[in-house]
Amino acid sequence: MKLSQFRYDLPLNLIAQNPTKRREDSRLLVVNRKTGNMENKHFRDIMDYFDDKDVFVVNNTKVFSARMYGRKEKTGAKIEVFLLRELNKPNRLWDVIVDPARKIRVGNKLYFGESEELVAEVIDNTTSRGRTIKFLWDDDDESFKKMLETLGETPLPKYIKRKPDEEDRERYQTVYAKYEGAVAAPTAGLHFSKELIKRCEIKGIRFAEVTLHTGLGTFRPIEVEDLSKHKMDAEYYNIPDSAVKIVNKAKENDHRICAIGTTTMRAMETSFTASKLLKPNEGWTNHFIHPPYNFNIADSLVTNFHLPKTSLLIMTCAFAGYDLTMEAYQKAIKDKYRFFSYGDALLII
Repeated sequence: MKLSQFRYDLPLNLIAQNPTKRREDSRLLVVNRKTGNMENKHFRDIMDYFDDKDVFVVNNTKVFSARMYGRKEKTGAKIEVFLLRELNKPNRLWDVIVDPARKIRVGNKLYFGESEELVAEVIDNTTSRGRTIKFLWDDDDESFKKMLETLGETPLPKYIKRKPDEEDRERYQTVYAKYEGAVAAPTAGLHFSKELIKRCEIKGIRFAEVTLHTGLGTFRPIEVEDLSKHKMDAEYYNIPDSAVKIVNKAKENDHRICAIGTTTMRAMETSFTASKLLKPNEGWTNHFIHPPYNFNIADSLVTNFHLPKTSLLIMTCAFAGYDLTMEAYQKAIKDKYRFFSYGDALLII
């Protein structure tokens, strides 16, 4: 398939700028792959579609305060530094994106905080906007982490046209977030409150946790028309034994497996056996799923409404079928669903 097939026109007023008051109050468009039937529901109704011993697989990655604002030495020019990942802990080396990048050269020092509490030096150019920086910090790891948290802000996507506030620290994070490393929230999971999880568990639905640290590459628009030529950025993932046992037991007994989010789906599709069972694994994945594709583990998917021409929309089309997905998106626009990270959800069964 061609990239241009994955574009659609979205009225800007449908891009959610804030989360719903309560997590599970977001809307849910339920799409049945077999019948093509579509229903308007609320996220709290998700339980009605699953039974005792079915499994929800979630991504327990935790978003860190990845966006920082610093000043360049001498000129004092304001620079946005977006932390992507830590390359070397003892040396405090980080892979970052700088904006504006034009004048940020190797050897430049960047100062962060009102009284320049933190200093970093640029030590390498990686891409046009990518840099490797070294934070000059002599204290222990714990105090360094606290400093990054204090100076960094919640990395809300650019289409949210406001400054992050205290509420975002809680709401741009799933309630089950455990392992820090994501620069973007696995948004399908944002709709689960602790109460809704409890109600699901009382019904007998099991939760299995995997980890995939969402990087910026997940959201990067694809630039090649021929999808087979697109290269995904690699992201760290971990599928522990505990998740494998829960998922495979359910599969072997013909219970349903629902992937909560495209990141969860991608992690599972990176590591399965010949008999289509999940297998424990840890490493880096750049698995790009596009139609036609046969899925091996999950038989249902919860996902938000995604930007046009992104790997997330393309994967959704691979799972639900291109025509049905695009029809669902048109219905969502007509029915004024809220789109993107803080928006509503789609359940494909």
